[in-house]
Amino acid sequence: MAPRILVDATAVPADRGGLGRYCDGLLVALDRLGADLAIACQRADEQRYGTLAPNARIVAGPAALAHRDSRLAWEQTGLPYVAQQVAADVIHLPAYILPTRAGRPTVVTIHDVTVFAEPEIHDPVRSTYIKSATRTAARRATRLIAPSMATRDELVRLLGADPTHIDVAYHGVDHDVFHRPDEIEIKKVSDRLGLHGRPYIAYLGALEPRKNVPNLIRGWARAVSDHPDPPALVLAGSGGWDDEVDAALATVPLNLKVVRPGYLPRTSLPGFLGGALVVALPSRGEGFGLPVLEAMACGAPVLTTRRGPLPEVGGDAVAYTDPDPWGICHALSGLIEDPASRRTLSEAAYERSRQFSWKASAEAHMASYERAVAAHASPR
Repeated sequence: MAPRILVDATAVPADRGGLGRYCDGLLVALDRLGADLAIACQRADEQRYGTLAPNARIVAGPAALAHRDSRLAWEQTGLPYVAQQVAADVIHLPAYILPTRAGRPTVVTIHDVTVFAEPEIHDPVRSTYIKSATRTAARRATRLIAPSMATRDELVRLLGADPTHIDVAYHGVDHDVFHRPDEIEIKKVSDRLGLHGRPYIAYLGALEPRKNVPNLIRGWARAVSDHPDPPALVLAGSGGWDDEVDAALATVPLNLKVVRPGYLPRTSLPGFLGGALVVALPSRGEGFGLPVLEAMACGAPVLTTRRGPLPEVGGDAVAYTDPDPWGICHALSGLIEDPASRRTLSEAAYERSRQFSWKASAEAHMASYERAVAAHASPR
């Protein structure tokens, strides 16, 4: 008999972000697979998950879960109680946090371990907590899920995790949401950004050091400064804590245009990504690289780095650069001046994106849940 799974989605932030897209895509796919599913979530998400996973039992926690400290405390005591109430066979923790006394098998997703490999590119206050939570999960969880082979290998290398207890489940992409846009979608976004058809280089993500935005700004400025019709740079996404971003922007020549629209609604993303001359995501560290995959699904020519799992996602369907400004400058210049290469990348990226689905990801998660339950039932 299939196990009853309780997924803790209480850590999903209001702006969804990568964790939100992971939980949304996975839960929809698990529900469609017919999984015996219960979802713990914040009250603000109760209706959302009821719609996304209509066959699941939705358990909304107390209003205090909107506050991080209260949520962390609730996950230690309230979540095990919910697991008991819904008679869960296994608990899936998609965001590092593991109850000390869960009372049943646990599966924890470790999204990345760059906080151990490159601590200088992380918020020092938050990284202390993430390191502690990750070590605890690696030591105590029944099974771990990594979103890439690279992240699995780093878990083994840096934390000494048992490789036989780690399952790799690639993320998927919602091809209905992230699709090749039509001209109307592209025009709406271009007009909204104040570009009105002007070509642009797109970036989508948080402004934090591991995303390497300052070097992207410097590399773009060098690549287009002498161009007769220089493409703009659009830095879209939520805020961050990278102090170097403003310093890099201060060096941009006055004849170049930078647009910072902040958060873009999901419905605008196909037009934004698919309408870009190039989507540049020269990250210094990822656990998977979901923005790269989403841009590929929109048919965008993508420029990224060979760091971590990014080649697992992009394969031969994206362009690669070194993360320094001169490398980015050289790679961007080549793509800007070569429409044929961009068209080839666009087609290849879209076709490769079809290899990643939330259905396949959900099937890999189900296998991990079943292994966790079997391990818990086996005599020691």
